[in-house]
Amino acid sequence: MAPPMSAGRFLSALRAEGVTVLGVGDWQQHNRNHAGPWGPMHGVMIHHTVTSGSDRTIRICRDGYSGLPGPLCHGVITKDGRVHLVGYGRANHAGLGDDDVLRAVIAEKALPLDNEANTDGNRHFYGFECENLGDGEDPWPEVQLTAIERVSAAICRHHGWTARSVIGHLEWQPGKVDPRGFTMASMRERIHARLK
Repeated sequence: MAPPMSAGRFLSALRAEGVTVLGVGDWQQHNRNHAGPWGPMHGVMIHHTVTSGSDRTIRICRDGYSGLPGPLCHGVITKDGRVHLVGYGRANHAGLGDDDVLRAVIAEKALPLDNEANTDGNRHFYGFECENLGDGEDPWPEVQLTAIERVSAAICRHHGWTARSVIGHLEWQPGKVDPRGFTMASMRERIHARLK
């Protein structure tokens, strides 16, 4: 079981991995901790935003929208490869997912098919929203993919996890398709190589 990093340690870990990080407002205190517990941490979850335009994307991920208050993640990875920290603590990003998937992430084993939504993922995953329309056609610039790789590796390195602790939303919750446009298997290969 891994307690969440402090906000300061989180920032330091990302920067040590070579990530360009920008803090947005009071990101260190902006969270949904009043809605439920945060931790123990078990992994990193990657999403796409279904938005375009970095400023708009960051604003939505920080503030949320009607029916889903922000923050919607911990960091927004824009197409230029920069990571904008919008919250720290419990965030509305993972929702309910499959307890079998969580057990596999904890054990760092191959993921089973996600076929139920019975476990609170917001409690157990660091979350990154990545600026992309999610239509399978919007490109993923290499600098953005590298940033996803780096943030994931930074967190795994801190907690002593392998790349198997990094999953996509589509691997957690039935019906989700994100991230779309690259495979999580290929991203885990990149993270594994970086951790070596």
